Amino acid sequence: MATPCHPEVVDPAAKVGAGRRLVALVGPPNSGKSTLFNRLTGLRQKVANYPGVTVEKKVGTAKLTAGFDVDVVDLPGVYSLEPRSEDEVITHDVLEGKVPGIRRPDAVVLVLDATNLNRHLTLAAPIIALGMPTLVALNMADDMRRRGGSLDVNELSKRIGSPVALLSGKTGEGLEPLREFLEGRLGAPPPVQLPVLQDVPRCRAWAVEANAKAGYRQPAPPEWTRRLDAVFLHPIAGPLVFLTVIVAVFQSIFTLAQPLMDAVEMMIAVSGGWIESSLAPSLFRSLLVEGVWGGVGSVLVFLPQILVLFLFIGVLEDSGYLARAALIADRTMAKVGLQGKSFIPLLSAYACAVPAILATRTIENKRDRIATILIAPFMTCSARLPVYTLVIAAFIPEQRLLGPIGTRAGAMLGLYLIGFLAAFGTASLLKSSVLKSVRTPFMLELPPYRRPSLRGLGLRLYDRTKVFLRRAGTIILGTTVILWILATIPMVDGQPAAIESSIAGTLGRALEPLVAPLGFNWKIAIGLITSLAAREVIVGTLGTIYGMESADETSQGLQAALQADLSIGGAVALLVFFAFAMQCMSTVAVVRRETGGWRWPIIQFTYMTALAYICAFGANQLLSP
Repeated sequence: MATPCHPEVVDPAAKVGAGRRLVALVGPPNSGKSTLFNRLTGLRQKVANYPGVTVEKKVGTAKLTAGFDVDVVDLPGVYSLEPRSEDEVITHDVLEGKVPGIRRPDAVVLVLDATNLNRHLTLAAPIIALGMPTLVALNMADDMRRRGGSLDVNELSKRIGSPVALLSGKTGEGLEPLREFLEGRLGAPPPVQLPVLQDVPRCRAWAVEANAKAGYRQPAPPEWTRRLDAVFLHPIAGPLVFLTVIVAVFQSIFTLAQPLMDAVEMMIAVSGGWIESSLAPSLFRSLLVEGVWGGVGSVLVFLPQILVLFLFIGVLEDSGYLARAALIADRTMAKVGLQGKSFIPLLSAYACAVPAILATRTIENKRDRIATILIAPFMTCSARLPVYTLVIAAFIPEQRLLGPIGTRAGAMLGLYLIGFLAAFGTASLLKSSVLKSVRTPFMLELPPYRRPSLRGLGLRLYDRTKVFLRRAGTIILGTTVILWILATIPMVDGQPAAIESSIAGTLGRALEPLVAPLGFNWKIAIGLITSLAAREVIVGTLGTIYGMESADETSQGLQAALQADLSIGGAVALLVFFAFAMQCMSTVAVVRRETGGWRWPIIQFTYMTALAYICAFGANQLLSP
């Protein structure tokens, strides 16, 4: 047996001058741990990555009634302390004090689902056995009572040798014992003998026994959960509902976000014009308006899509449907070696690869997660649409193709299709070689359906906004400023050089022999350089080169200029190149951040660029006269 542990009462005064107490929130997935964390900390949160890994660290500050603060760290959800996945390793190491940059917690709050205590209480023994003051917080008390469950909290506390609180992180019910524990004022029952971690059957028996002695009555599954699952998990109706949800999310990312994107774009343009009119003509004004403000605007314009995407993901996850969708998608994803949880990131990549890569954090298997990250940029993101629209309008006359679908729409759908095929072909290649892993049975706990909390969704969007702006905004801003410098110098009589005479123009002419086999000239080469900041930048670059400052993807003058400089083979090659190439440095930066180094983003960038070049070369050779 393990050494008996006794959660001692901590005097808050003993911590004065020695820094704030650090309390860890631990619990299984779907126990409401993050909801409780948000209830305690509100907006007082910081999100970062643990050193050397991609697991996210969430630390917040709880403002307590006693007039002092407590730091709370929300650890990844685990079912046991036997470290297998990256999440479980982090949780285990933090509790053992083995993670650099974060000290061993002073106390632990073990958050368990009160409606599923027969399964979740098995985690209590190894957590309590660590010897730290521990409070077992039985969450979702309101749900338990509503479904006919009951429990003697005092008796359970005696049986497990640790204080127990019955509460609800969603409604705020029963939080007073938790606050007393955070302040160090909550007493503890006498210690008990605990089973050792390795004795799994004994741990399970000990949970069952404690629940029985405490008179725990397991709540019945909600009637409406059973009815919904009869449809959502039906072998025929389930996939149809799943496809409907995917289409709805996909369409909403564009339709709901577009008015907001237009509004943001207008505000950026108006504010940029105001800044330009307020300053005298100078290099500083050019840098501020075209470099800094343009760089910020190119990121902010996509923020509405990010928020709409994560709003839908939050609703699907908090309601319980996301687990069902992953289960349905697993069979299809398994054909290329991935898990069902990969489908949401790949779906969201049609809006932008950056949030898609952030969304892969729901994938526990590290190799599956990396594979999903590597193929996400193949999905046709919205930044490619201006390029597609410009080239298709210039080179493909509109004719009826199939029913209401015309030739231009058909070309656009074809570009979406080849991106999809490239993604799944690459996934199959990766999972059969460098990221090969033994496929394990897809096991997923299906939570009951619940109504999402507006507070929780709001905090989620706030958190994602900070992460997106910090990780993507800084990189693309720096890249835009660098490109502005390359397009401005050397100076001629104190004025910026013409773009063909600038460093960027020189680079374009130097690259022309390399891109000539694709049917491109030096002007397209400059566009390929500037599009590294963001794909759609090439439209503005070409407008500047051709002397059309206000040109966009619908400009007939720009379309005519491209028709004069590109053959049909070169035009198709340009479309193919943009379908496959990774022309987005903010995506590269996020991949580096999420994979913990430069190895995978370098491999990804090289592979996608090589594939784009080879396929574009083939298209030009095949279609050129």
